[in-house]
Amino acid sequence: MRVPDIRVIAIPGIPEIKENDDLGDLIFGSATGAGLHVQAKDIFVVAQKIVSKAEGRLIRLSDCTPSPTAADWAQVYGKDPRRVEIVLGQARRMVRMEKGLLIAQTHHGFICANAGVDSSNVPPGIVSLLPEDPDRSAERIRTGLEIRSGVPVAVIISDTFGRPWREGITNIAIGVSGLHPLLDYRGQRDSYGQMLEATVIAIADELAGAGELVMGKTSRLPVALIRGFDFQPGSGSSKDLIRPEERDLFKN
Repeated sequence: MRVPDIRVIAIPGIPEIKENDDLGDLIFGSATGAGLHVQAKDIFVVAQKIVSKAEGRLIRLSDCTPSPTAADWAQVYGKDPRRVEIVLGQARRMVRMEKGLLIAQTHHGFICANAGVDSSNVPPGIVSLLPEDPDRSAERIRTGLEIRSGVPVAVIISDTFGRPWREGITNIAIGVSGLHPLLDYRGQRDSYGQMLEATVIAIADELAGAGELVMGKTSRLPVALIRGFDFQPGSGSSKDLIRPEERDLFKN
């Protein structure tokens, strides 16, 4: 049996990202400059924030006029009504608006705090939004890396989400290109010969979490390279990771 030898490496040298920057080119150049020559089946985990910056998904709070709903809720909980209004605008539906917390389902189908609106790692007075189509963003970066390297790779756009009933946050995949995000063990037998009936592993989320271990939130290392994981190449999507509403036992 082959024992996996997986490496997770932060890519240094990624510059401050500006709108319209070519992330595939910048990531390839930084990796090569650090002596990390791209190999077939390398996986690149890319922080959502630099993708949003490159795609111009930033909003100045001063450009936002709060609605009465946002203003009333913000006043009760001591929040910035402009930011509340932006969250409402990014939501397909609000899941909870309680105790000063906003939990929303985004237009992508993700359920997360503040509909993904975030003020970390951006200048004061500005918030970032999630990419409009994170799978397309991942595809664009992957295509750029493959053109420059000449080998097939995979790209995961990662973001930090909370988890029901568990403390702490972890990175998950919100955009996927070049790999199947789920590994289905159903129909196979375990080491005792019993048939597996429900085991489907979210490998894209696990890879995103692994990347975060070397990326961090304050280290200015927004890209990780994962090498040695024998994934199944394919045209999977982050949508494959979203549970269909008809199977959601917790939706009100």
